[in-house]
Amino acid sequence: MTPQLILYAVPFFLITLLVESYISYRMQREFVERKDSLTSIGLGLGNLAVGTLTKSMAIVTYFYVYDHFRLADLDSSWWMVWVFAFFADDLTYYWFHRISHEVRIFWASHIVHHSSPNYNLAAALRQTWTSQLTLTFMFYIWIPLLGVHPFIVFFFQQTSLLYQYWIHTEFIQKMPKWFEYVMNTPSHHRVHHGIDVEYLDTNYAGVMIIWDRIFGSFKAEGARPHYGLTKQIESYNPVKIAFYEWVQIVKDLSHTKNGRNIWGYLMGPPGWSHDGSRMTVAQMRAENQKQTQNTGKDGIEN
Repeated sequence: MTPQLILYAVPFFLITLLVESYISYRMQREFVERKDSLTSIGLGLGNLAVGTLTKSMAIVTYFYVYDHFRLADLDSSWWMVWVFAFFADDLTYYWFHRISHEVRIFWASHIVHHSSPNYNLAAALRQTWTSQLTLTFMFYIWIPLLGVHPFIVFFFQQTSLLYQYWIHTEFIQKMPKWFEYVMNTPSHHRVHHGIDVEYLDTNYAGVMIIWDRIFGSFKAEGARPHYGLTKQIESYNPVKIAFYEWVQIVKDLSHTKNGRNIWGYLMGPPGWSHDGSRMTVAQMRAENQKQTQNTGKDGIEN
C-alpha cells in the first residue's frame, strides 16, 4: 500500500490545480497557461502508469537486499529507525537530485520536470517516464542495506514527493524566517527552477533546505526567476518532451566514435560538447562573470 500514496493524492492535486487556476484568472496573473498545464497533467499520468514498473523493480530489489544482506536488525528501536530513515531519504534525494542536474544521462529523465516555462502546481506533476532506464531507485539501496524496512523507505520517498507538491507556486512568497532556514519552501524551489545564470543548479533540496546550506548549493531568491530550460522545448506534446533529451543524446552519439566523447555525452554535465558548440552551467557562469568584470559600474563596457 505504501508505494501507492501518490495515487490517493490525485484528487487533491486536481482540486488544488483548479483552485490555483481560478485564483490566477481572477487576479489576472499569468501563472497558469491551459495548454502547458494539460501537458504537465499528461506527463504526470504517464509517470503514474510507467511508475508501476519502476516501483516493482524497486520493491523486488529493496526486499532482496533487506532479506539477504542487511547489516543490522533495527526493530527494537522503531522510533530511531523512522527518524534515521527520514534524514537518510532526504539526504539521498538531495544527492540524487544534484546528480540529475550534473550528469547528462540522469538529466535526460529529469529535464522533463524543468521543461515548463511556467511555475505552478501543474508543473509539480510534470514527471519523467524514463527513470527506470538509469535505475535511479538504486540511489536508495544503502538504506535497506543498513536495516531499514523497504516499506519505510517507500513511505519517505512518497511523502517527500507529496511535500514538494505545494512548493511549486508563485502565490506563496515567504514562510516564517525559521521555516525558510530549515525547510524547502516555494521561494527556495522557485530559484531551483530558475534559468537565470545565478540560479542555475542550486537548491536541490527535497524536504529540508539544510543540505544545500551544508554542501554549498544554496541560493536565496532575489529577482523573480525566469522558468523552463536554457533552451526551451517548443512543444506541448508529452511524448516529445518525455523523450526529447534521450533523442538528443542518440544524435550526439551518432556523430562520434571517440571513447572520450561518448563518455562526455553520457556522463558529462548537460551542455557538454566535444567541439565547444554548447555551454555547461559552469561555462555559462564563467562567461557571465567575465562580462560582469568587463562592465563598468555605470553598465557601460570598458
